[in-house]
Amino acid sequence: MNSVHEVDILVIGSGAGALTAAFTAADAGADVLVVEKSDRYGGTSATSGGGIWIPNSADARAKGHADDPQAALGYIKALIGDDVPEDKLRTYVDNAHRMLSYLEEHSDVRYTAYAYSDYHMDVAGARDGWRTHDPIPLNANELGEDFWKMEPPHPLTLTFGRFTWTMPEAKLLLTMSPGAKPLLFKLMLKYIFDLPWRLKTKRSRRLTGGNALIGRLKLSLDHKGVPIWLSSPMKELVTENGRITGAIVERDGQRITVKARKGVVLASGGFDHNEALRRENTPATRAEWSAGVPTNTGDGLIAGRAVGAATAALDSAWWGPGFVLEGEDRARIMFVERALPSSIIINQAGKRYMNEAASYHVAGGEMLRCDQPDAGTRPSWFVFDARYRGKYAVGLMMAGKPSADSRLPAAMRAILKKADTLEGLAKQMNVDPAQFATTVERFNANARKGEDPDFGRGSSSYDRHYGDASVSPNPTLAPIAHGPFYAIPIYPCDLGTNGGLVTDNDGRVLDENGLPVDGLYAIGNVSAAAMGRTYPGAGATLGPAMTFGWLAARHAMRVNA
Repeated sequence: MNSVHEVDILVIGSGAGALTAAFTAADAGADVLVVEKSDRYGGTSATSGGGIWIPNSADARAKGHADDPQAALGYIKALIGDDVPEDKLRTYVDNAHRMLSYLEEHSDVRYTAYAYSDYHMDVAGARDGWRTHDPIPLNANELGEDFWKMEPPHPLTLTFGRFTWTMPEAKLLLTMSPGAKPLLFKLMLKYIFDLPWRLKTKRSRRLTGGNALIGRLKLSLDHKGVPIWLSSPMKELVTENGRITGAIVERDGQRITVKARKGVVLASGGFDHNEALRRENTPATRAEWSAGVPTNTGDGLIAGRAVGAATAALDSAWWGPGFVLEGEDRARIMFVERALPSSIIINQAGKRYMNEAASYHVAGGEMLRCDQPDAGTRPSWFVFDARYRGKYAVGLMMAGKPSADSRLPAAMRAILKKADTLEGLAKQMNVDPAQFATTVERFNANARKGEDPDFGRGSSSYDRHYGDASVSPNPTLAPIAHGPFYAIPIYPCDLGTNGGLVTDNDGRVLDENGLPVDGLYAIGNVSAAAMGRTYPGAGATLGPAMTFGWLAARHAMRVNA
């Protein structure tokens, strides 16, 4: 017989949405339990940049950048279309800033609005900054021993794989724009000479991004006495008289029936690393191409389906061009590299087929959409020259001279193609040399004028955000002209799947008839995304997860507006 543990609210998962829901419920007086499958808390949220997309926040208004909620609603409605009901989009716009204000007033969570352009500046209602918010850094000492139990940052969110950065710092360092070198020197010195901490770990104790967010949420839960059971996967949901009343959780080799008097919140992530579900729903992609944490295997989706939940958009994910290195368990998404000068992306026919500086979601989607038998895009090739090599980083390859290539990490050398001539590189990529030469010649002729008549690269403020400000007239364009020439194979990777259980405006899971599954809520990537198949701006994954986590907890606890 299973042992029994009883609480008011059971939260399954420990990412940003999960911990927001847990804190909100606890703050309303609930007895809350968080259970996490992994031996570390934080999920993909902890490994991410931690940004949230929040229109019209108090901080943006305080900085003189008040937003028009109707414009924000119109923007996401134009992108999403009919995939998500308009009243749900309105619920998000109306409540996202309220959620953030609530957390900043009641918890340790702190954010700052940042001048980061929306991803679709050609759509009415888009804004040239101040909807994306960056977590305020946190000192790891505040977490004590809990620091070691948190998911570490993804390597691509770290400088040299070691020290951390905020969004503004990342922009300078990745684009090597004016001011980058002094900043790099400053951050490096702080990291190296933090001697007591360096004796403990290579990880920085200056937590930024997702680690700062999850660390602050964990501190907030500690203040409320909310436990997190690690290494405790949810095996199935428990139903009594048509209501979800808890879940079976496996802990220390025992199956425990956790009863939840007021509700169960599924926040267990997508099915990123479930190869069978991917074959069924996203057959053109693979689990190894996901940047989500390896424990995201669709447990919540499977459990929800088993109790009659409806699903939607299971073919969707947060896409992004990326690559996989041997020895790493997750893909590396190319957030920035594509927008920098002296680089292009080509298909297997040797032709460009996209605006390389578009948002990662758009670029990843183009890789899938443009895949053709005679012009394959899986893989495509990211091509750059010695000028690029000398100034910018790609994966484990820090900026440096071609003569240093033999000293690159073996995992990077294994995927890198290099040749003294474009013809030689074409042969290594197995693309037609004549067509490749024509592609580069046309690109170069236009790049010298700062133009891209084929795909409009650099035409929007988002494109230029991650360009090199020292390059003019277009910070995303320069010829590919200086040998040796390089290429790496890239794939349509993802940050996580985002189709899942259908929910209402309060995060309640709905059945096939559109009726609530009593007692069950779902948020984050286990649910069908509130943003549909689109990605409006940086933080449009975590922003809705946290907002609907807040709304779900308030609904379960009957908290009035």
